[in-house]
Amino acid sequence: MRFHTFLLKYGEIGVKGKNRYIFEDALVRQVRYALKKVDGEFHVYKSQARIYVDCEGEYDYDDTVEHLKKVFGLVGICPVVRMEDKGFEALKKDVTAYMDEMYPDKKFTFKVETRRAKKSYPKNSMEISCDLGEVILEAFPDLRVDVHHPDVTLNVEIRVDGIYVYSQIIPGAGGMPVGTNGTAMLLLSGGIDSPVAGYMIAKRGVSLEATYFHAPPYTSERAKQKVVDLAKIVAAYSGPIKLHVVNFTDIQLYIYEQCPHDELTIIMRRYMMRIAEHFAGRDGCLGLITGESIGQVASQTMQSLAATNDACTMPVYRPVIGFDKQDIVDISEKIGTYETSIQPFEDCCTIFVAKHPVTKPNIEVIRRSEENLSEKIDELVKQAIDTVEIIEVKG
Repeated sequence: MRFHTFLLKYGEIGVKGKNRYIFEDALVRQVRYALKKVDGEFHVYKSQARIYVDCEGEYDYDDTVEHLKKVFGLVGICPVVRMEDKGFEALKKDVTAYMDEMYPDKKFTFKVETRRAKKSYPKNSMEISCDLGEVILEAFPDLRVDVHHPDVTLNVEIRVDGIYVYSQIIPGAGGMPVGTNGTAMLLLSGGIDSPVAGYMIAKRGVSLEATYFHAPPYTSERAKQKVVDLAKIVAAYSGPIKLHVVNFTDIQLYIYEQCPHDELTIIMRRYMMRIAEHFAGRDGCLGLITGESIGQVASQTMQSLAATNDACTMPVYRPVIGFDKQDIVDISEKIGTYETSIQPFEDCCTIFVAKHPVTKPNIEVIRRSEENLSEKIDELVKQAIDTVEIIEVKG
């Protein structure tokens, strides 16, 4: 069956007040951006609290649906058959043909729901629903009507420009349109957690930038490419990501030489937060995002998180903070980052690791340890910032 239009349903946007149009316009922009990568011509517009995508000419249905499923703000994607208004008798034949082609197996329950936007139509919504239901039952005796919990709901919209018929609602990504809630900086490693954290914050309408800490020659170019690949997968949902690749080697080696080894990870993370915060402030980001989860590793105990937070002034958003590892893995598999995340390339956090890292660091003790770095650390941080590599990543 050829579908001429997609009716896109949104969720939370519908309860907004006078500023709802801002979210609708952002959602229209995101849909247009997503469909740029699909072969075909599409006309995206909003009408009567709905968003429609008219498909002009030939297009790839499966590819179109896959791209729409990655647009945050959409809760349902309904493939629509447009029919000309040739009178009610013609509509009965068209709807019967639609049901016959859409559902080869006719053993299910259904109901008809009608929305009559064209008020000059000779029948009201209830009459249309009853009459079409009767025709469908006569054509397919194995069907049964269930107005409370039907297997299939046949939606008929009587519009000025024609009649729209649909019965399938493909689940969307949910959330809010990207770009409606500011920008945040994601600390992106090559692991499982941070891409999921970025995805979850983007789902709430936040645009993403990212910072990755590279440590050549201890980390390879393939490790860096792995992070770029992860950013690309997340960018399919969030839109383009500005990725900052920071050379962290000299800072790591200096910390390793000057600080107690059981505090290495915490002190390194504190400097990562400071550098990421610098880029975030420069680019107008409103917070940092990490993939930390309480108790998962030594650097993610409550005391360690407090010590990490102490290094920066921006809010730090940790969307997976209360998740079990398996919960995070499930999301990573769903969004397509898992297989890339488990590729066996070292990242800078796994190279200089103490055998027995401190699990309950005292912030005052950590600050005193950082005083050992006072001779060179500012110069090294400045050098890392000045030599940053910027990669524009598109999904």
